[in-house]
Amino acid sequence: MEIKRLGRPIPDLIISKTDVGKSRNYSRNFNSSVYDRFKWLCGCPKRNKLFCFICLVMGGNQSAWTQEGCVGKGRHKATA
Repeated sequence: MEIKRLGRPIPDLIISKTDVGKSRNYSRNFNSSVYDRFKWLCGCPKRNKLFCFICLVMGGNQSAWTQEGCVGKGRHKATA
């Protein structure tokens, strides 16, 4: 199976977010170590977003994890 041979795509994405705090702004950047914490997570360099690899392969329901992709603190029922 080609998908099994290639494995899940884990590109180093350029995702950043700035949060405004009471006394200063905070900048957060994507860290590729998140792929080690969540083995179901994969990325798309063309869309610069994160997806659930299991849902993509197995035909999960239509959600942000399979259609639009997630860039923030999206929640998913899958665990490591």
